[in-house]
Amino acid sequence: MIIVTGGAGFIGSACVWALNRRGRNDIIIVDRLDTSGKWRNLVGLKFQDYFDKD
Repeated sequence: MIIVTGGAGFIGSACVWALNRRGRNDIIIVDRLDTSGKWRNLVGLKFQDYFDKD
């Protein structure tokens, strides 16, 4: 299992994308979405779960 903090941001989502390309889907994303549009960076990515940082 891999935990990516800041996974909804530009760099974090790029890391998740690269892990997906290597066949990894056992990913937990931790970030703070609030009212920002960062959730769009997660569209199309494969991960097990998302947790708000709070």
